[in-house]
Amino acid sequence: MKLSKKNLGDRLNHVYDVIIVGGGAGGLSAAIYLQRYRLSCLVVEKGKGRSFWMQDLRNYLGLPPTTPGRDLLNQGQEHALSLGADHLRGYVESVEDEGDTFAVKVKVGKTDSAYPVFRSRYVIAASGIIDHLPHLENMQNVYDYAGYNLHVCMICDGYEMADKRCGLFVNSEGNINTAFVLNWFTPYITVFTQGLFEVSLEMRKKLRDHGYPLVELPIKRFLGQDNEMTGVELIDGSVVPLETGLVAMGSHYFNEYLQGLPLEWKGNNLVTDSMCRTSHPRLFALGDLKDGINQVAIAVADGALAATAIWRETRRAAPPRLWEEHLEPHLAESSVPQPAEATS
Repeated sequence: MKLSKKNLGDRLNHVYDVIIVGGGAGGLSAAIYLQRYRLSCLVVEKGKGRSFWMQDLRNYLGLPPTTPGRDLLNQGQEHALSLGADHLRGYVESVEDEGDTFAVKVKVGKTDSAYPVFRSRYVIAASGIIDHLPHLENMQNVYDYAGYNLHVCMICDGYEMADKRCGLFVNSEGNINTAFVLNWFTPYITVFTQGLFEVSLEMRKKLRDHGYPLVELPIKRFLGQDNEMTGVELIDGSVVPLETGLVAMGSHYFNEYLQGLPLEWKGNNLVTDSMCRTSHPRLFALGDLKDGINQVAIAVADGALAATAIWRETRRAAPPRLWEEHLEPHLAESSVPQPAEATS
């Protein structure tokens, strides 16, 4: 069921088996598996995550390479809802461990907000990341090309950049090292620092030794049309022609709601076991939020793993279901709860 401000009260007294924070590929995969395991779940989705901005899923098995990420998510959401999952558009502000349950506080609505608290036995953190993009006065100029031929993931889109004139947009010297991996796909790399930091002499020499131009002036705007970036104009009016680009400026991790819990971290990523379980036995982490490779295919697999681990534990703790009509009479009688004996 889709939840909103109007019907939140229908679920506030319900204890879910699992609350999933994030309705991306990993979160929806977990929801589908959980509901098929006959467990109840609520997906809380803040909207417009990383996979939503993917214009083409060119490396996902079974889908046409021009499938937009939002189509994958819309279909996944409909599938989860058809199986009985609950879905709420909102922003998770905190997760509190109450012992047997988690209390999950959600902000619903940007104006006149409601702050319901939902409860569950398990939590799956699938809130993901969002990439930092070049910051221009007119950000729509960036959005016109981001996810088309201005890429944010080399593993996803290195093939699309193969042997093309590529701009590498960075915000720290450490991120310049991306050039020396990107050159597997193309050697025609120009590095843009956007005037954000000073480049060391050692790094300048390394770039010269590879033949990679270094552009340190801030960018005025991206050039192109019909979502195809063809170059950049710098603040001095000069133009650098390009055929593609890669943004390597880091990401924001949506993990603030977990900071009050005693979890093991590796940088901004949660450390998990082979079934995506964190250091907290009832909290799982999927996809970009956990330590590992950031790929849609991996997030989808993570959802299946976490849901299966939760189902196994729930199943093992539950009493077996008996076909009582086929039991011997004395066994059937013993399976029926007996009233407590009266005491004087």
